[in-house]
Amino acid sequence: MARHPITDEQLLRYARNVALDEIGEEGQARLLAARVLVVGAGGLGSPVLLYLAAAGVGTLTVVDDDRVDLTNLQRQIAHTTARVGQAKAESAAAAVSAINPEIRVIPRNLRLTAENALDLVRGNDAVADGSDNFATRFLLNDACHLLRVPLISAAVARFEGQISTFKPWLGGPCYRCLWPEPPPEDLIPRCEQAGILGAIAGVMGTLQATEILKELLGLDDTLSGTLLMYDALAAHTQRIAVPKNPGCALCGENPRIASPQAR
Repeated sequence: MARHPITDEQLLRYARNVALDEIGEEGQARLLAARVLVVGAGGLGSPVLLYLAAAGVGTLTVVDDDRVDLTNLQRQIAHTTARVGQAKAESAAAAVSAINPEIRVIPRNLRLTAENALDLVRGNDAVADGSDNFATRFLLNDACHLLRVPLISAAVARFEGQISTFKPWLGGPCYRCLWPEPPPEDLIPRCEQAGILGAIAGVMGTLQATEILKELLGLDDTLSGTLLMYDALAAHTQRIAVPKNPGCALCGENPRIASPQAR
């Protein structure tokens, strides 16, 4: 990250960040120079993008091939009624620019695939997985591991959410250590089938933004090696250890996956 001295206007905008001993002017300069990829501009991606923009993360790339639907607005707070029908990546970019016009936001109206995953991840300092399907999650995990880019992944359903950070090249697990193979498509219902309390997406997306900022700032005690689970009905959180799987096809002792294209 190429850092530049922050301006007086930036000192004012980010004054509450700079006041923190863990950030200060040097940390804020790191954020302004940082690049983050956000995959999915929905319930999770919305708060991730808004809070990273507000914090001053300099370049945000948002990937989503969907369009804003009226049913999205119950939880996808980056979008508005006026933008129903618009590409989600473009709508989210507009929301980012409205909060912080000095942020460079790059909307990509496409789906992450085996052919483009490495190109999309390359050059970023962290990646937020806000996708809603296992195929994308596995591709993103593989690309992040191969390029050594921290992956902060969250998922939500009904009244529950979970989040973890994956940096297997540092000795922790990857997403495949947690889920060796994608489960059957009908095992875990999508939001339109099971429903979701909209605020749950906000809780987990905000936690994602927090963990991304910690990664960018080099702060200790991240979620790498653990899975944080949240039950909104019980108002209960649980943090469990996730060990590295020595037999993992991606990051284990005898890896069998060379790249996302090798499918």
